Amino acid sequence: MVQSIKDMDELKTFLKAAGCKLVVVEFSAKWCGPCQRIYPLVHAMSLKYQNVMFANVDVDASQELAQIYHVKAVPTFQMFKQTQKVCFHGTKLLQTLTSLQIFEPINISPLCICEQIFEFCGADAQKLEAKIQELM
Repeated sequence: MVQSIKDMDELKTFLKAAGCKLVVVEFSAKWCGPCQRIYPLVHAMSLKYQNVMFANVDVDASQELAQIYHVKAVPTFQMFKQTQKVCFHGTKLLQTLTSLQIFEPINISPLCICEQIFEFCGADAQKLEAKIQELM
């Protein structure tokens, strides 16, 4: 099942509920042809991969989320795994330095409860499924 996400509160709740599971978030638009074509495939993957959580954000209805997550094209897929450490999105250096205990982790923002681990644009179902299999 693909959960529809409308705002940051819903997304944060969804990511927290995922625990250690992989989360796939599709940013799309109703008017987008490639988004319409890939949606049934994403839905099928949500049924196939029960240990992965799937969400969809309509960029027109949730412009704030699209801006926060730097969505420049649709569809965009971003994948997350909840981390124990607070870190910047996409910053492996902070995670590495923290794990090596070079310095203490800092609480930068409640938005950074998860580390973004992968992102791509386009309606490439094979690429999406390969990345899901790699990261689960």
